[in-house]
Amino acid sequence: MQAQERLEQFNRYFKGLREEIGKVIVGQDELVEDVIIAMVANGNVLLEGVPGLGKTLLVRTLAEAMKLRFSRIQFTPDLMPADIVGTNILIENEQGRRCFQFQHGPVFANIVLADEINRATPKTQSAMLEAMQERSVTVAGEIRKLDEPFLVLATQNPLEMEGTYPLPEAQLDRFLFKLMVRFPTLTELESIIDRTTGTSDTHAESVLDGPTVIEMRDLAREVIIADHVKEFALKCVLATHPNSEYATDTTKRYVRYGSSPRGAQAIVIAAKVRALLDGRLNVSFDDIKRVAKQSLRHRIIRNFEGEAERIEPDLIIEDVLASAGKVEELPV
Repeated sequence: MQAQERLEQFNRYFKGLREEIGKVIVGQDELVEDVIIAMVANGNVLLEGVPGLGKTLLVRTLAEAMKLRFSRIQFTPDLMPADIVGTNILIENEQGRRCFQFQHGPVFANIVLADEINRATPKTQSAMLEAMQERSVTVAGEIRKLDEPFLVLATQNPLEMEGTYPLPEAQLDRFLFKLMVRFPTLTELESIIDRTTGTSDTHAESVLDGPTVIEMRDLAREVIIADHVKEFALKCVLATHPNSEYATDTTKRYVRYGSSPRGAQAIVIAAKVRALLDGRLNVSFDDIKRVAKQSLRHRIIRNFEGEAERIEPDLIIEDVLASAGKVEELPV
């Protein structure tokens, strides 16, 4: 199949999935698109928003629109690591002898919803780290691989902090994107009420399967990024570090630590998917700018002054992009 045909097929798959999710999810077009981009980029997503905005429904609808195994883990303070990854249990075989058998946990799925992940203790949160990064879990010294494609979508409530355990930076860094779920507009809220309080039962049809998602991921990695565009992305990441030569005045004043190299990886691979959606096989400066906030906002640690003045990471990233954008942009 020619490159142009693969590109057109990619966009048909993407559009079809987006439309199926749109049958259930009202508005939130940018959010839905970013979640699908992260899935194609083979990255995990952290969804942050107040209760009742449809975070759980979005993840469940994504699973319905795909022929993939879905599991939901409701994180609570008493949840244990074995409740997530599984454990060995003692059974009696046909010969009457006792032996251990591995009981798979809910993490053994293709799409895993980690609901209210910040309600579990750090010990339990850490049970997700290996799965999110290595696509495997280790139980009793044995490494068990997870089936591909594998995607973790975690939700957290930014308001009710009592009884919660903020995610450590090491785990936040495992998320490709952190997406903010906004409150619906009046028109969207009216549509939500009509859909959920009437007699209609709207649901998504399955339009994609696992091999198709892997095929889309392979195409995304083949997208070309020119050296000067890549350098622009890397300078944006370096500019989030207060001690870097590329740091802006805002970064120097309000940031304690900047993004890790995973931030650069997230920007580049997400920008490649964004380029495909625009019908191109090469990354542009605009692609980098459109995925920078999602990729970096959870990787910037503010200092005391930044916290005290409530300087949002998005404002810091905007300043970084504006500063880096002053460099002459060569044609792609």
